[in-house]
Amino acid sequence: MKLSTQIVLAFSLIIMLSVADSYTNYRLSLKVHLNSQFLSNSEAVIRNSNKTHRAILEMQSAVRGYLLTNDTTFLEAYYSGLEKVPVFLKEQHLLTDNNERQGAILDSVSTLHNEWLAYTSELITARKENPQAYQNLLDNKLKKHVGKNINDSITEKFKRFDRIEYKTRKHHSQMLMHSLTKTRTYSLIFLSLTFFVGICSTAYIVIMITNRINSMVRVADTISKGRFTIVEDYKNDELSALASSLNIMSRRLEKNIQELEKKNEELNKFAYVVSHDLKAPLRGIYNVITWIEEDLSGELSPALKNYLNIIPQRTQRMEALINGLLDYARINRKTPPELVDTNLLVQEITQSIVPRNFKLEINDLPEIFTERLKLEQVFSNLISNAVKYSNPQNGHIEIKCEKFMSIYEFSIKDHGIGIAKEYHQKIFEIFQTLREKNEMESTGIGLAIVKKIIDEQGEDIHVQSKLGEGTEFIFTWRNTKSV
Repeated sequence: MKLSTQIVLAFSLIIMLSVADSYTNYRLSLKVHLNSQFLSNSEAVIRNSNKTHRAILEMQSAVRGYLLTNDTTFLEAYYSGLEKVPVFLKEQHLLTDNNERQGAILDSVSTLHNEWLAYTSELITARKENPQAYQNLLDNKLKKHVGKNINDSITEKFKRFDRIEYKTRKHHSQMLMHSLTKTRTYSLIFLSLTFFVGICSTAYIVIMITNRINSMVRVADTISKGRFTIVEDYKNDELSALASSLNIMSRRLEKNIQELEKKNEELNKFAYVVSHDLKAPLRGIYNVITWIEEDLSGELSPALKNYLNIIPQRTQRMEALINGLLDYARINRKTPPELVDTNLLVQEITQSIVPRNFKLEINDLPEIFTERLKLEQVFSNLISNAVKYSNPQNGHIEIKCEKFMSIYEFSIKDHGIGIAKEYHQKIFEIFQTLREKNEMESTGIGLAIVKKIIDEQGEDIHVQSKLGEGTEFIFTWRNTKSV
C-alpha cells in the first residue's frame, strides 16, 4: 500500500470519527434541547396552575364574604375571576396540549367550576332579590356543603394535576441530566479515539518512514565508505522507487569501482614497466657521457665539455620525474590502518630531512588511528618543501596541531621565500614548481602527491602565504577509529 494511501486512510478515519462525534452530539443536543424546552414549559404550567387555582380560591372567598356580610364590594374579586379563570384554563390547555391526562383533569376542573358558578350565581341572586329563596338554598344546599364539596373536588383536581406535572418534570429533568452525561461521555470517547488514532497513525507512518529512510542512509553511508550493500525493501510505495534507485546506484558504483580498480592495477603495472624501460636508456645515456669524458677528455673543447656536463643534469632530472610519477601512481594503494604517534613520526622525518642548523618547533602532536604510510608521505613532502624554500642559513620551521571533534588540523609553517597569492592553487598541480626547471630536487610532484592523498581521505588542504613572508600549509586529518 502506498504511503499516500495510508495517510489518506488515517485522515479519513479521523474525519469519520469527528463526523460520528458531531452527529452523536447533535442528536444528544436535540434531546437536551427538548428536555430543556419541556422543563421551561413545565415551569409555565406550574405557574399557570397556581395562578388559576388561586383565582378560583379568591372567587370562593369573595362569594363567602358577600354571603356573610351582604357587602357587594366582596363580589369584585368574584366578577374579576369570571373573566380571568376561563382565560387561565385556556392557556393551561395550550401549555398541556400533548398530555391527555392533564387535559382531562383541566376539563374536569372547568366542569366543576361551571357547576360552582351556577350554584353561586343562584345564591347571589337570591341573596340580593329573594330572602325566602336564599333561606331555602341555605337549608337545602349551603348547609349540606354542596359548594364546599365542589371546591374540595376542584382543589383535589389541581393537586392531582400538579403531581402529574411534577412527576413528568422530574422524568424530563432526569432525561436532561442523562443526555448531558451521555454527551460528555460520547464526546470524551470520540475525542480519545480521535486522539489515539491520530497519534497511532502518525507514529506508525513516521516510524515506518524514518526506519526506511535510516536504512537507506546507512546504505548510502556504507557506499560512501566503499562497501556496496543494498537496501532490502519489500514495500510497494513512494519510497520503494528511492530504494530501488539506491540499489541500482550501489550496483553500478560497485561495477564501476571494480573496473576502476582493474584499470588502476593495469596502469600501475604499465607505470612500472614504462619506468623500468625509461630508466634503462637514461642510465645508458649517463654511462655513454661518462665514457666519453673518461676516454676523450683530452680531445674535448671547453664548449663541448660544458654541453656534456648539462646532459647528466637533465638525465638526473628525468629520473627524478619518473620516480615522482611512480610515487604518484602508488597513492591509491590501500594499507591497513594502525595507531600512529604523529609526534614520533614527525620527529623521525625531521631528523632525516631538516638540517641541524634549522630552528625546529614541534608542538605536542596526537596519536591517530590511520594509514601510516599516507600520513608519512604528507608530512615528508610538506616538511621537505619547507626545507627547500627556507633560507639555508637561518631556517625556521613550526609544526603544530589543533583538534576539532574527531578531526585534527595540522599546520607546517616555514619562514622562507613565501608564495605569491596567484600561485596558491597552482602549486598543487602536477609538475608545477616555483624553482627553475634545471634544479634537480624540484620536480613539481611533491605537493601534487600531498593534494591527491588529502583528497582521497576526504580532507582539505590550503596554503597561507605572502611573498617574502614564509608559507604555512594547513591540512585536516580524521581519526578513523572514532568514525
